[in-house]
Amino acid sequence: MDVITTHVNADFDCLGSMVAASRLYPGALLAFPGSQEKGLRDFITHHPDYLPPLTRAREIDLDTVTRLIIVDCQQASRIGRFAELIGRPGLEVHVYDHHPVLATSIRPHGGVIRPCGAVSSIITGLLRERGMTLTPEEATLVMLGIHEDTGRLLFLPTTADDYRAAAWLLEQGARLNLVSDFISLELTTPQVGLLNTLLKNLKTTDFNGVSISIAHASSDSYIPDIAGLAHLMRDMENLDALFLVVAMENRTYLVARSRIPEVNVGEIMRRFQGGGHATAASATVHDLSLKQVLNRLDELLRLMVTPRITAGEIMSSPVKTIPAGITIAEARDLLTRYNCNAMPVMDGGRMAGILSRKIVEKALYHDLGQSPATEFMHTEFMRATPATLLSDIQEYLVEGNRRFVPVFDGDELAGAVTRTDLLRHMYGGRREEPEALYDLESLEASPKCRSIAALVNRRLPAATIRLLRDLGRTGDELGLPVYAVGGFVRDLLLGVENLDLDLTVEGDGIFFAERFARAKGGRVRSHPAFGTAVVVLSDGSKLDVASTRLEYYESPGVLPTVERSSLRHDLYRRDFTINTLAICINSDRFGMVTDFFGGQQDIQQRTVRVLHNLSFVEDPTRVFRAIRFEQRLAFRIAPHTENLIRSALRMKVLDRVGGIRLFNELVLILNEQEPLGAVRRMAMLGLLPFIHPQLRLSPETERAMTESSRLLTWFRLLYLNDPCQQWQVYFLALCERLRDDEFQEACRRLSMPGRFVSQVFAHRHRALVMLETLQRRLKRAQDLRNSEIYDSFHGLPLEILLYLAARTKNDQVRRLVSLYITRLRHMRRELDGNALKELGLAPGPNYSRIMKRLLDARLDAEVGTAEEERTLARELIADAG
Repeated sequence: MDVITTHVNADFDCLGSMVAASRLYPGALLAFPGSQEKGLRDFITHHPDYLPPLTRAREIDLDTVTRLIIVDCQQASRIGRFAELIGRPGLEVHVYDHHPVLATSIRPHGGVIRPCGAVSSIITGLLRERGMTLTPEEATLVMLGIHEDTGRLLFLPTTADDYRAAAWLLEQGARLNLVSDFISLELTTPQVGLLNTLLKNLKTTDFNGVSISIAHASSDSYIPDIAGLAHLMRDMENLDALFLVVAMENRTYLVARSRIPEVNVGEIMRRFQGGGHATAASATVHDLSLKQVLNRLDELLRLMVTPRITAGEIMSSPVKTIPAGITIAEARDLLTRYNCNAMPVMDGGRMAGILSRKIVEKALYHDLGQSPATEFMHTEFMRATPATLLSDIQEYLVEGNRRFVPVFDGDELAGAVTRTDLLRHMYGGRREEPEALYDLESLEASPKCRSIAALVNRRLPAATIRLLRDLGRTGDELGLPVYAVGGFVRDLLLGVENLDLDLTVEGDGIFFAERFARAKGGRVRSHPAFGTAVVVLSDGSKLDVASTRLEYYESPGVLPTVERSSLRHDLYRRDFTINTLAICINSDRFGMVTDFFGGQQDIQQRTVRVLHNLSFVEDPTRVFRAIRFEQRLAFRIAPHTENLIRSALRMKVLDRVGGIRLFNELVLILNEQEPLGAVRRMAMLGLLPFIHPQLRLSPETERAMTESSRLLTWFRLLYLNDPCQQWQVYFLALCERLRDDEFQEACRRLSMPGRFVSQVFAHRHRALVMLETLQRRLKRAQDLRNSEIYDSFHGLPLEILLYLAARTKNDQVRRLVSLYITRLRHMRRELDGNALKELGLAPGPNYSRIMKRLLDARLDAEVGTAEEERTLARELIADAG
C-alpha cells in the first residue's frame, strides 16, 4: 500500500504537493501526520468539497505500507508515527522537497529534492512533463501551495519553475479568486526585502533535543511589523520554534513564536526585559549589538529549553490488569473495585487487549456473564515504549478520543499514560485521584462532515440527482432532515454504480413518504411498527424510507426491538462502519456527508469493521455480511473484527439463529458475481459446519464450484433470458460431498420450503444416479443417440444440469450436457395429438408411444421436415392398427 504524507503542522504547500503527488501515485492514501496550520484548517472548514479523501494517520496499519511518499519534508522527527517506518526492510521511501539535504535527512529511494520556491511547483512540473491533467479543484489546491510558499511569487527563493507551474495550473482551471481569499500578502517593499534576508539567514539548531530556528538581519531604517514576518516565516517553513533578531537604527528587536511546550518564548523574552506568553513574545534591546544579542539568546536557549518529555517520565505504574482466564462477571467486579472504565487484559505476561466497562455491561445485559472476558476485549491499541514522545501520545489520546495508552518495556507492560497523567503533566494535579481509564465506545465525539456535492453531480445520473433534489425539497417543506444512507453512499464514494436508494428521515418517515408520493403520483406501503415505508413511483421504481431509529436486542441472535431515535443512533445500529455514512439531501446542506464512526476512513483503507464488540453476538448473521462485503468490494476484514467473528463462532451463536435467516444470507453470498472467494473465507473461519457438521470445502468441492462459475458464465452469455437460479448451482456444488440424508439435513437446517427440498433432492438423486450410468456407458465406448441423451436429461432443471456438468470430470458427459442445453431441449415434434387423430389414430395408449417415437426421430435426425414426420406417423399408425 502507498501512503503520501508530509510534516506536522501542515500548510498549503503540504496539501498542494500531496494532491499533486496523488496523481503520480494512483490509489495512494493521503494522510496528514498531525495537526495543520490555522489557515489550512480554515480552508478545510469552509471548502471541504475541494479536498481529496484524507486518511487519519493513526488509523493506517503501518504493517501494510510498502511505499511511503513524503512531501515538503526530509526529517523523520517531523512526520509523526510514520517515522516508525523509516529504515524498515522492504519499505520504499520517495521524498519530494525543496529544502537542503542535511546529515539527519531521510535517505530516499526515489523522488525529487532540489531548490524551488514550493514543493507543489516541483511535482506540478513532473505532471506537466508527463502530459497529465488536474481537475479545477485539484489545480486550485496546488496553486494555493505555490502562492503561499513563494509569497505570491515574490519571495527570494522563487524560481522560474514556480512561474511555469502556476501558469500551467491556471490552464487547468485553478481559481485565483479562492487563492486570493486565503493567501493574503500585503507587504511593503522594505518588508519583502527584510523577509528575503531573514529567509536567507535562517538557521535551525538542536537545543536539548529540540529544533529551534533563528534568523537575523540588519536595516539602516526602521521597518514595522516584524511580528507579521515572524508569523509568515513560521508558516512558510513550518517551524516549531522561531526567533527573529533584527537590528534597526540603534536598537535590536526580538520576536519569538513557539508551537511546542518545550520552548516557552515568554520566559525567554523576559530575560531580555521583554514579555509575552508561552507561544508568542517579543523584546527590544537598547544596549547590546546584534552579535551580542545572538550570543545571549544561544546561552538562554541552552539553559531554558525543556528536554523532550517521554512516556517513561510521566507514566503511571504499576497498572491494574485483568487476567485472561476470568469471565465477564468477574471482570465487572475488578472494574468496579478499582474504579476503572477499562483495564488491560493479560494473557500470562502478554497484554492481549483492553476490556471496557461499557462492553462488560452490555454483555451482562445479554446474559453473557459466564463468557470469557477475552471474547469481547478490544485488541487494537497504541503500543508505546518509555522512549515514546509525550507529543505522540497526546495526539493519540486527543484525536482518537482515547483515555489509556499502555507502555511496554520490550514485551512487558511497564506502565500506562492516561489522560489524567497528561493533564497532570501540563497543569499539575493530585496523583491519588482515581482514574477512569479508557472508554472505547464513547458516543460524544463530533461527526466528520464534508460536502461531496461535486461528486454527487459527477457520478450520479441526472435523473437520480433530480430525484434526490425533489426528496430534499419535500423534507424542506415539512421541516424534516432527510438523508441518503447505507450502501448507496458507500458505493458512491467507491465509484460503484448503485441506484438502490435508502432514505432516513429525522422525524416521521411515513408522513414524509406519504407527502412525497402524493406530490409525485406514487403510492406508499407503510409499516408503522418499524417506522418504515416503501414509496412506489409511477414508473414502478421504489424508494425505501425509514424514520431514524435505534435497535436493541433482548437476547443474542433474535430480531431487534425498534424505537424512534436520532440519526446518530440510527447509524450506530448498522452492521459495519462503511455502511454508516449519511448524505443530507435537504436544499441548504445538499451533499454534506455525516460520518460519526470513521466510515470514510475505512472505505479509503478498504476495511470492513464492526461498530462495537458485541455486534456479532447481537446479530450473528453479520458474520456472513462481513464476508460478503469483504469479497465483493475487495476489502479486508479488520483484524479485531475477525477476532470478534472467531469469538462469536466459538460461542456457537449461529446455533441461535433461525434457519431462514441463515438461508437468506447464504443465498446472497452465492448470488454474488464470484462467490468462491466468500465460500473459501467461510471455510477458513469455520462457518460451513453451522450449515451441516459434515460440510467441508474439500479440493473436490472447490473444483466443482470453480467449474460451476465457468459454466454459469457460459450459460449467461448464451441465454440471457433463460431464468437460472445461480445460488442453487453453487449450493449443490458446495454440498456435493454430502450423502443424501446429510443433504436433506442441511436443507432443513436452512429452513428451505419442504416442497422445494423434496424437488431438489429428487432431481439431485436422479442426476447423480444418471451420471454414474452415463459414465459407465461412455467408459465402454458406447455411443449415445440424441434421443437417449434427451431422455436422460429431460425434466431436470437447468440448475441441476449445470451442477451435473460442473461435478463430472468426464469431458464427454460435459459435452452431452452442453448439447442438450444448446440444442436438444428446444427440439419439438411438428405433429400434435390432433394431427395424429386426423391421420386416423384411435384413442388409446398408442398416442404417447407414437408421439415419443416421432420426437426421437426428430432428435436422431431420422426425419427433418414436417412431411417426413407425417410419413413416419402414418407408418406407425398403420403398424399400431
